[in-house]
Amino acid sequence: MATKEYSFYPGCSSQEGASSSNYLKSVNTMCDVLDIKLNTIPDWNCCSASIGYCGGGELPRLALSARNIALSEQHNAGQDIVATCAACWLATKETQERLEMDSDLMAETNQALSEAGLTLKNESKIRHMVEVLIEDLGYNELGKHVTKPLEGIKIAGYVGCQTNRPFGIEGESFENPKYLDKFIETMGAEPVEKYDKKVSCCGGALAFSEPEKSQALIKDIIEAAYDGGADMIVTPCPVCQMNVEVYQDKINAKYGTKFNIPVTYYSTLMSVAYGKNGKQAGLDGQIIPAKKLEEIAGRSKLKNRL
Repeated sequence: MATKEYSFYPGCSSQEGASSSNYLKSVNTMCDVLDIKLNTIPDWNCCSASIGYCGGGELPRLALSARNIALSEQHNAGQDIVATCAACWLATKETQERLEMDSDLMAETNQALSEAGLTLKNESKIRHMVEVLIEDLGYNELGKHVTKPLEGIKIAGYVGCQTNRPFGIEGESFENPKYLDKFIETMGAEPVEKYDKKVSCCGGALAFSEPEKSQALIKDIIEAAYDGGADMIVTPCPVCQMNVEVYQDKINAKYGTKFNIPVTYYSTLMSVAYGKNGKQAGLDGQIIPAKKLEEIAGRSKLKNRL
């Protein structure tokens, strides 16, 4: 039996073939090492983050996340709900808080859910995976499993905005959260100490609607990482990872820069440091190869790169 069990909400972007499927792969690898069991919520649906940009209306938006909570309460009773996607975590946590504050909206939501035979109690704790790692295990425990320290790599910990505002990670500064830096140090790498774009927005969905604005934000994020001497960037957010990695070519073409910096997840770092190979760590899902991690993982060249 696993040491710790959680009700797991994977979110759309981690599905097979989606933009962050390699994130889920590395999370599963990391959790296997740490003896964490993730019980996926049956028949989960989109968290509704996307329709918030499309004017979908408050009740439909909240009802989508509420359905996931209700399904978790039904099938994984008593377990905290854990999300790996920052947008999913934020949307679900916001839904819970909004419904706690408005009994009429809670009643309307339950009326909508009753059409699917569901009732929301709204009693589950909503957590991001990094909260589980920090609060339930702690850095000392995370460090005990390191077999291949990530020595010789300098990494910029890019928190982004959604795991930082409005809720944030308990005990962390909103202006300069340190948990990614601590993850980096615990895995044997060196964090960029002064990274002034650590909590800046990457543009999110503006990458589609207003790409010039989004790419200007991404340019600043990458330049700040290079200014700090970073070999790569690490993040807890799939949207941040995608935006900061995949638009580097477009930014280079527009601004005449020569960006080519890998952007990975904290769970990727941990999987490599825990002695797993590149595929287990999700390195085969990188657009820009994380060559220093590949070398440590024992694979200088990965086949079937996405």
